[in-house]
Amino acid sequence: MNLAVPAVMITAPASGQGKSMVTAALARLHRNAGRKVCVFKHGPDYLDPMVLELASGNPVYQLHPWMTGEDECRWRLAEAAKTADLILIEGAMGLFDGDPSSADLAKLMAIPALPVIDAGGMAQTFGAVALGLASFDPDLAVYQVVANKIGSPRHGDMLREGLPEGVSLLGAVPRDEAMSIPDRHLGLVQPAELENLDQQLNKAAEVLKAAGLDELPKTIPVRAAEPVRPQALLAGVRIAIARDLAFSFIYRANTELLHAMGAELHYFSPLKDAELPAADALWLPGGYPDLHGSALAKNESMGQAIRAFHHSGKPILAECGGLIACMEEFTDKEGVAHSLFGIVRGQATIAKRLQGIGMHSLATKQGELRGHTFHRFTLSTHWAAVAHTQKQAGTGSELVFGDKSLVASLFYSYFPSAPGVVAAIFKGQPLAFSNDEESTP
Repeated sequence: MNLAVPAVMITAPASGQGKSMVTAALARLHRNAGRKVCVFKHGPDYLDPMVLELASGNPVYQLHPWMTGEDECRWRLAEAAKTADLILIEGAMGLFDGDPSSADLAKLMAIPALPVIDAGGMAQTFGAVALGLASFDPDLAVYQVVANKIGSPRHGDMLREGLPEGVSLLGAVPRDEAMSIPDRHLGLVQPAELENLDQQLNKAAEVLKAAGLDELPKTIPVRAAEPVRPQALLAGVRIAIARDLAFSFIYRANTELLHAMGAELHYFSPLKDAELPAADALWLPGGYPDLHGSALAKNESMGQAIRAFHHSGKPILAECGGLIACMEEFTDKEGVAHSLFGIVRGQATIAKRLQGIGMHSLATKQGELRGHTFHRFTLSTHWAAVAHTQKQAGTGSELVFGDKSLVASLFYSYFPSAPGVVAAIFKGQPLAFSNDEESTP
């Protein structure tokens, strides 16, 4: 495919600069102008894409050269370029943070980066920050920057006047309540928990329009080969997927792969439903079970149904929060203990600080399943791990537990990285782990 489309990566010198809301507001601004906007998120993130989907009205996918692979990054961008009037990519952390960083992704896709810089408490130093971002890597294109949280029009003028040659100010965004979304320990609050977010996005779009951010970025050429269609490894397999406020961390690409492999997907709510849908396999994804311990404990019929499903020997994949829900007991941040599904022997607690963060992979002889970890949970169990994930950079790993056809870990997996492994999990087939262990979950 050979296409061209206006595209830019929204990034920042660090986390907390406001790039997520600027990206969402830009998407809504151009959507309201009648354009089709496709948005992507660099790296592993479940919460930002929820807001970006609401803002743009279109699906949001992850792009990460290591987790999703370079070929998939190129293909997804080219696929979007077929119909999009604008493509936005929200970066992760600071522009040069991580490996691969947002800058690495921008260079891979030949897309310019647009840094959003929190200008609060800065004047001429703003120009020095912009110069550093623009000149640090000569292979990265940075033509413009956005000043966020300015105090006055005069403040914006000072920032514009202090910019280095070759870098211009796209716009200066004032402090405004419309440009703020509440967050909690894992990121933004889920849109389903916020009232009037849709109206807020419209207001935020008007804030950006008034600040001069309504011009389209440069058009870039996009080229990519069509991917090989996955085999129908899950033809006719019915998979029940937990999805509600407690279980919502689901990559869109994961469910689309399951569909492409022939699976039938049936969603249910462990918070509200009394029974499981008829299914051959069960997926308990991550989310916020730690905020809903009481409701999960009170739904005794669902707990009984999930225990019966496990005892029948049918496959279960429990990821991060899904694993926590499978524990016998969970102690929340108030110190209250809740009896949960009781599949995994032992207790889980939530800590004040992150206990696991980074890109991880699970090596098996059927393929390498890639993903990440990001949690505050600690586990106390006599169960022995059947495998360990491997961290992409640095030290540390996550335990992988298995019992009957259960696979449970605090590791989040990106299914398209290893379709054969995913199919084996949901069909209850033995996984041969490559870390000197061969186990049958």
